[in-house]
Amino acid sequence: MNVLSTPANTHLSKTLTTLQLLLEPDDNERLASLCGQFDEHLRQIERRLGVEIANRGNHFTLLGPERAARAALKVVQSLFEASREEVITPERVHLSLQDANIEAMLLADPEVEAAPEFRTKRGIIRPRGANQQSYLRNISRYDINFGIGPAGTGKTYLAVASAVSALEKEEVRRLILARPAVEAGEKLGFLPGDMAQKVDPYLRPLYDALYEMLGFERVAKLIERNVIEVAPLAFMRGRTLNDSFIILDEAQNTTVEQIKMFLTRVGFGSKCVVTGDITQIDLPRHKESGLRHVLEVLREVEGISFTFFGAHDVVRHPLVQRIVAAYEAWETAKTREDHDR
Repeated sequence: MNVLSTPANTHLSKTLTTLQLLLEPDDNERLASLCGQFDEHLRQIERRLGVEIANRGNHFTLLGPERAARAALKVVQSLFEASREEVITPERVHLSLQDANIEAMLLADPEVEAAPEFRTKRGIIRPRGANQQSYLRNISRYDINFGIGPAGTGKTYLAVASAVSALEKEEVRRLILARPAVEAGEKLGFLPGDMAQKVDPYLRPLYDALYEMLGFERVAKLIERNVIEVAPLAFMRGRTLNDSFIILDEAQNTTVEQIKMFLTRVGFGSKCVVTGDITQIDLPRHKESGLRHVLEVLREVEGISFTFFGAHDVVRHPLVQRIVAAYEAWETAKTREDHDR
């Protein structure tokens, strides 16, 4: 792949850069997969990064602000490389854009420590975008970490990946995954079965991540040996958890007393990750969210990290990103309106 950079020959030459890219080998099938039907994939990249992309065969010209043009070039290169083994889809383009987002390019520093990657049964898990990379670096550095943001940003999935990696490397002896057993705005009524069967529906997302990374049979064996414990938050009371990787998911649904109880369970040799979305609280109206309270109390405490995710970090269907952004904009406008009153 050859890249040539020249100033744009326009009245905006001070702010725009033209990049020339030659993709090799000159494979028509791979190039068609890269560009998409009617060049829809190239248009998708243009809209997201604010650049213009033109091509003749395997020769591409990218025009835009320098950092955005270089981000677009990085995306085109990665998609062409991926086209060797897969058919490129709009969803795949979206994920590649997450990997090379403008924020990451702006913050790019060759001396910044690379974020860790994890190899699982399904392949390699890599952080997408600057926030996910920062999140994993924080988890590796600090003993107590908070990941706060909307659904689809990888908060819980990456925390579970970090926990599995720590267990595989024998950095910890146990994984403990907890969630508050709070109904998400719906009355489920009486649930039959023993205690495990009653709380399983609340813990299903954690099981799903474990199954994907370790396989069903191995997870079952590790749970049987008590190496992995998946439990409702109430089961943490009165315990001291040493040499463990502890994850509290859906922490926005904890009360102030519950999250204080949980954080004080962390023992020697343990690492803790707390995840949640303060825009989706299912507690009764008179109860304050423990996660929201933590932001006020522990924000400046040394040795604790906070990573905040936004709509631009969503790695699900592109529409999910737009939905989250729309809700964020509506809530911001409503807050300003209430304040003005």
